[in-house]
Amino acid sequence: MARKGKRSIGRRQFLANTAAGGAALWAMSPMARVLGANDRLRLGLIGGGARGQDLLSQALKLPNVELVAVADVYTRRHDEVRRVAPAARAFSDHRRLLDLKDVDAVLVASPLHCHARHFLDTIAAGKDLYSEKTMTWSIPEAEACLAAAKRSDRVIQIGLQHVSTGAFADARKWVADGVVGKVTSVQSWMSRNTPRGHGQWVRSVPSDCTADNVQWDLFLNGRPARPFDAFRFINWRLFWEFSGGNITENMVHQLSWIMGVLDLPVPVAAYMSGGVFSEKDGREVPDTIAVTLDFPTDLVVTWQSTFSNSRYGLGERILGSHGTVERVSGSTDMVTGRLTSGVRYDPEKANRPDGAAVLGQSPDQDHMANFVDCVRSRKTPNAPVEVGYRTAVAAHMANLAYRQKARVTAEMAMATGDR
Repeated sequence: MARKGKRSIGRRQFLANTAAGGAALWAMSPMARVLGANDRLRLGLIGGGARGQDLLSQALKLPNVELVAVADVYTRRHDEVRRVAPAARAFSDHRRLLDLKDVDAVLVASPLHCHARHFLDTIAAGKDLYSEKTMTWSIPEAEACLAAAKRSDRVIQIGLQHVSTGAFADARKWVADGVVGKVTSVQSWMSRNTPRGHGQWVRSVPSDCTADNVQWDLFLNGRPARPFDAFRFINWRLFWEFSGGNITENMVHQLSWIMGVLDLPVPVAAYMSGGVFSEKDGREVPDTIAVTLDFPTDLVVTWQSTFSNSRYGLGERILGSHGTVERVSGSTDMVTGRLTSGVRYDPEKANRPDGAAVLGQSPDQDHMANFVDCVRSRKTPNAPVEVGYRTAVAAHMANLAYRQKARVTAEMAMATGDR
């Protein structure tokens, strides 16, 4: 991590240092206490922005849950979180939060480029973890987080809420029952729109967003040192060094649904075209995208997205020899991740002449409640680290293909390392 007056370290060195330091910390730190059903779950929050505050509101609605502390590099977030949890202690450095003995589990909702550090440090401190998607900013970070999780016995939930939907349960059952048949193609899409002249994700900079109120070196997290840039700090999603763009903000959610329903491994190859076409506002990440992922099971998954039209919202079609599974909804809310959708099955008369159309009936699960329940029961949550790993690698393969303007195989992506 870059510190004032000291040389910044690279991301590869960060991974090596964190892995070694994490192992040492894990050996020294006490295990988090085992909670009974009626014990109070004491949370820490790393990343107190809009998404972190929404996760916190979800958690605090559950029985016997309280916030003990918040960590955020921007002091404004301390004040915002303490309006909801006045007794919470506030820190700029997340490591001070992780030192607290009265924190049982941690919610991580920091910017994407900080996820791996906060993930690894939380596990090393012996805390259970809810980490927002995408699990990491890069493939080497995904490898490091998966390895750390396998060495620990911590409960880890990734914020891929689509796998907790009733539509997921219904679709997965239809596939398992064989009524979908052989699947060789999946189509998916996500569309949004904004008023002309105002690009998606662009946020105004608050007047108090100054170098005095932001621990800029902690935010940079090993990136090259440079003067404080309030616009990049607030609008980090627009820039490659902090973000994976729409692929890691949205496609990864749908990939978790598709890959989970069909039980898919990491793709063997990725292609991606597109560009910054909707608004020429200085962003680096594309706003118009077409992705193709090849899977080793003779299957192609496509995903298309635009920020210039919202008519068709979000959806997936699993095209099988015996039937079609279709999930369609309006556009998702970026902050909450919530969507209203239905799922249906329609038979292919060529192979199921007597089959009937079916509407999904399973209720949605509360993704945060699932995490809290698993902290208490020590069961595996709906979106464990393995799901986070596979979807992160797939997402990063797509971005690598776009940035390299070439087909990227899994082997190439693993060898490429940092983007």
